[in-house]
Amino acid sequence: MSTQTLPEVDTRPEGTDSTDDDQPKMFHYVRKNKIAESAVMGTHVVALCGEVFPVTKSPKPGSPVCPDCKKIFDGLRPGE
Repeated sequence: MSTQTLPEVDTRPEGTDSTDDDQPKMFHYVRKNKIAESAVMGTHVVALCGEVFPVTKSPKPGSPVCPDCKKIFDGLRPGE
């Protein structure tokens, strides 16, 4: 029986290798129940403002929010 040593694995925090091109300019409001499905299956979601896209990133606190989505969200009644 022989033993092999695996090569070192380079682990970095997500986003350190990314460029400005793959960073979202702003985040949109979408239905909660569609976020996980889109992230796992690659399906597209529809934001409140009407933009259609697959979920690829999760927002961090203080991330910029789409002004159209925010305006629509603020106008909704609780529970809608």
